[in-house]
Amino acid sequence: MENTFKLLPFHRLESSISYFRPRQQLPDRVRLTSPALDSMTDLRQIAPLMVSLTTPLDMALERMIKSAVRLLLVTDADGKIQGVITSRDIHGDKPMKILEKTGGTFKDLQVGDLMTLKSKLEVLQMGDVLRAKVGDIIVTLKQVDRQHAIVIDNDPYTGEPAVRGIFSLAQIGRHLGLDISPGQRPTTFTEFDWALEHRRDEEK
Repeated sequence: MENTFKLLPFHRLESSISYFRPRQQLPDRVRLTSPALDSMTDLRQIAPLMVSLTTPLDMALERMIKSAVRLLLVTDADGKIQGVITSRDIHGDKPMKILEKTGGTFKDLQVGDLMTLKSKLEVLQMGDVLRAKVGDIIVTLKQVDRQHAIVIDNDPYTGEPAVRGIFSLAQIGRHLGLDISPGQRPTTFTEFDWALEHRRDEEK
């Protein structure tokens, strides 16, 4: 065997090293008539960002800011998804209402105190998304006044429903070339509509 195969050389690691992270290659620009998939974060291509039920709220917010996202999946100790938490939850009046009842400070709050439970989530089906356009997603989000939409698909290995993707209003806006604020404050539909009209005026 030693005469058939050759040894590969080992090398010492550098003092600082990272690792390859999956990156989804989405188009830089989309149109309202582009396939909805062109603006969906596909969790088959990129690792989801998650926090636990007991993660302190300020740490969850810090992770959103560092990762430039506004939604995190919330998991239990077994890694099962129990819900989501968004920047709207954190920046809205939920924290104050809870603290008025329980006392304490913002640093005492955990993700589980504010998250939206999975039983209260309304999701999109992948089959519908495959036939949809970017504009369809925008009007769908606007109809229910939401910043995000979770997409469910059947796991090909288990046959069970699983989170396949996430739509974000802010991400869609950036892909459309709109001037959407990169801050963690949720993008309002008034701002989105204004940016869209402003772009249309510039293109005339």
